[in-house]
Amino acid sequence: MYKIFFKRFLDIVLSCIALLVLGIPMLIFAVIVRFDVGSPVLFGQKRIGKGNKEFKLWKYRSMTNERDANGVFLPDTERITRFGNFIRKSSIDELPSLLNILMGDMSIIGPRPLPTRYLKRYTEEQKRRHEVRPGLSSPSVVKGRNDQSWDAQFKGDVWYVDH
Repeated sequence: MYKIFFKRFLDIVLSCIALLVLGIPMLIFAVIVRFDVGSPVLFGQKRIGKGNKEFKLWKYRSMTNERDANGVFLPDTERITRFGNFIRKSSIDELPSLLNILMGDMSIIGPRPLPTRYLKRYTEEQKRRHEVRPGLSSPSVVKGRNDQSWDAQFKGDVWYVDH
């Protein structure tokens, strides 16, 4: 019952409250991104969600569109700005993902949605992470996202699905 009705209701209510409370700071961040990185302010990346459905995850942009003489993007390390680095490290770049929660693509808590390119690498057990909506935060993040191995993160995701 909780998984079917209450969790989605809670996601909508909490994301609406967060957007109301963070609306002005998000607007300020958008203006800074516009002047620091350029347009567009938001970056959409294809991710895999519940039921292996592809969706576009929204984030603030943190890199410029600078290219070399041949029109090829410069390496990421040369395109990321100081402010872009700050919003990544502080996870401020993730705030627009609150819109993904409202649209029903994501939940507040759930396995982090990974880019589509990783899907072909999953084992059948790891694919179970897509039985629920992906989350803005996850149990793996709470335990230290970068301190865990890839396998430990996936095991944590499947544990979340089961419990």
